[in-house]
Amino acid sequence: MSHAPDPPDDAAPPIHVLRPSPARRAIALGIQIVLGLLLLWIALAQPPEALLWRVVLLALGGGALVLGLRGWQGGAQGIVLDAGGLRTEDGRTVAALANIASVDRGVFAFKPSNGFLLRLHEPMPRAWSPGMWWRVGRRVGVGGVISPSDAKFAADVLAMRVAERP
Repeated sequence: MSHAPDPPDDAAPPIHVLRPSPARRAIALGIQIVLGLLLLWIALAQPPEALLWRVVLLALGGGALVLGLRGWQGGAQGIVLDAGGLRTEDGRTVAALANIASVDRGVFAFKPSNGFLLRLHEPMPRAWSPGMWWRVGRRVGVGGVISPSDAKFAADVLAMRVAERP
C-alpha cells in the first residue's frame, strides 16, 4: 500500500485534500487512450492522401497518449488546502493564500470542469497537472477529475479566507 509523501516542515496542517476517485482517474485515462489510439489507427490504417495530415494525426495521437499518462500521474498527487493556500502533496505551491485576489466558481468562468478559478495578485510561472490544476500568469484553475463537492468546499473555504484578510 502506498503512502502519501510527508508535507514540508513549514506546511500548515491540511484543512482538506482534493483527490480524484480512482474511477474518475481511470475514466479520464481511458478516454485519452481511446482518443490517442483512434487517431493513430486513422493515421496508419486509413491514412489521408496528404502527408501533412498523416503527420498531424500521428502527432495528435501520440500527444493524447502522453497527456493521458501525465494525467494519470498528476491525479496521484492530491491538492492540499491549508492555511497557506493550495499546494500539491509533494509541497509544490499551486497558489499561496496571500497571493489570491478572488475565487470564481461561476458558470461563465474560464475554469476546469467541476472546479473553480483563482485570480492572483501577482503572476506566477506557468504550470500544469493535467486533470487536476493549471496556472497561467494570474489565473489558476483547479478541477477536472476532482469531485464537484470537494472543489466547491475548497473554493468556499478559500473565498471565506480571502474575504477575511485585512
